[in-house]
Amino acid sequence: MTTIATHEAKTHLSKYLDRVQHGETIIITRGRKPMAKLVPFDAPPPGSIPKVGEMLDEPMDIPASAFAPMESGDLSEWGL
Repeated sequence: MTTIATHEAKTHLSKYLDRVQHGETIIITRGRKPMAKLVPFDAPPPGSIPKVGEMLDEPMDIPASAFAPMESGDLSEWGL
């Protein structure tokens, strides 16, 4: 594990990101106080997170009666 100051991190960020990409952990300090830890990102395995638009649950079944025209008394029950 490597420890570097914030100024060093700002100046050579690309270099340290390359090192992190290869598995190294880097501690960034302000003065002598540790402020952050730069670690490799563990991406979730492909397929574990649904893509936009994919269903999480089974589609629900809507009966055909739900699309039947309403009768005149039906709306009055709702106060419309």
